[in-house]
Amino acid sequence: MINKRLRMPSSLLLLGLVLLLSACGTNSANGKDDAASSPPAEGKVVTTAKGKYTDITPDQFKVMLESKDFYHVDVHVPNEGKLPQIDARIPFDQITQNLDQLPSDKSAKIVLTCRSDRMSGEASAALADLGYTNVYNLDGGFNAWKDKGYPFTPEP
Repeated sequence: MINKRLRMPSSLLLLGLVLLLSACGTNSANGKDDAASSPPAEGKVVTTAKGKYTDITPDQFKVMLESKDFYHVDVHVPNEGKLPQIDARIPFDQITQNLDQLPSDKSAKIVLTCRSDRMSGEASAALADLGYTNVYNLDGGFNAWKDKGYPFTPEP
């Protein structure tokens, strides 16, 4: 009789654990894996005077492009080529004068790119200092992207 009483709660506990584990890793609102819509796990956080942004690798950026949920801005001057899925081109030194071309929500995910990451790093820091909280910079720029063999369209 004691064994029967112990089995039922154990069974219920096991069932609850199975249900809990089966729900882990998915977003119940959209059924997608949470990792697909979350920031890259291994990005390097860069602290600025008033905020922070995250450097991401070409491999991380490639994964992000597969389920694009961000605004992609090329800030390189002059235009030398195009990475996939660019939403806007804003010169790095004019980013703060062109905020109207960016999402109005300062928590929107924005990825900035350029040739080597110097210009996009400066623009990322400027946005972080203005209160943008979800800014990413392609570490190594499109040079690092091309070195990985990822698609790139040169421009004259």
